[in-house]
Amino acid sequence: MVLLFALTALVPGDPAKSLLGPQASPELAKRFIAEMGLDQPLHVRLWRFFGAVLTGNLGVDVISGKPVVQLVASVLPYTVILTFSAIGLSVLIGVPLGIHAATHRGSASDTILAFVSVAFIAVPSFVIAIFLLLIFAIWLDWLPVLGTSRSGEFLDEARRMILPTLALAAGWIGFIARLVRSSMLEVLGEPYIRTARAYGLSERLITYKYALKNACIPTIAILGLGIGRLLGGAVLVEIVFARPGLGRLVYEAVSERNFPVVQGAVLVVVVLFVVVNLIVDLSYSAIDPRIRRSSGQGAGA
Repeated sequence: MVLLFALTALVPGDPAKSLLGPQASPELAKRFIAEMGLDQPLHVRLWRFFGAVLTGNLGVDVISGKPVVQLVASVLPYTVILTFSAIGLSVLIGVPLGIHAATHRGSASDTILAFVSVAFIAVPSFVIAIFLLLIFAIWLDWLPVLGTSRSGEFLDEARRMILPTLALAAGWIGFIARLVRSSMLEVLGEPYIRTARAYGLSERLITYKYALKNACIPTIAILGLGIGRLLGGAVLVEIVFARPGLGRLVYEAVSERNFPVVQGAVLVVVVLFVVVNLIVDLSYSAIDPRIRRSSGQGAGA
């Protein structure tokens, strides 16, 4: 929170001129600065910021006068749904591709998947978003993409979510596919896998029942860390597809030098990141009992 406050406080320029316009009188600009508390020393403003956050007060939008909590709450569901839809799609496509590449190591399909995965990882999400917008919305006119459903119908909103979700998930599909492939190859070389093969268990049973569970642990860890990156990617995707969300809210607030909104929205993203990583850490022991046993032994020691 200190870094967040410092970055917004040290941004050069005159916030009064940015928000009120160059025609604003010096008296009006001075009154605005006083109302915002920007005439106070930095340590006083920081102390007030901490105190307000601890009471759940993220400040007031200097343009509309609405509480920042209200603004963030109104757009947060859009960003959360988009982010977790992208995660779900990444796992749904990336994990099977990684398994296929690992079980067909060195084949033509493995080589093609490697090339496509690296290409998806290298291309930024906003570039993919622009291409998807041009192809499916402008040239082919298959999908409505800009904004959200005005009618509130689920199917209409789902159709509008397809391209933003694909754009945000594309890089992670490739990344998860490569990670699962690497983890699966490592696990498939373990002694207990060779023992299972020696007992005559089918390759399908070995792959999906014994190998996949252990190979998924690094993937889950990366997904937890990737929440922040996906939220960052959602900023540009929401702008390209003109969707409401935290990303668009932060972008507009930065361009307007509306710092209370910037601080509040970024703080919510940080809290989401911490909560998701905590859930991911707690899920390790549920997936692999060895982690739970080692944690118990460490606590007992």
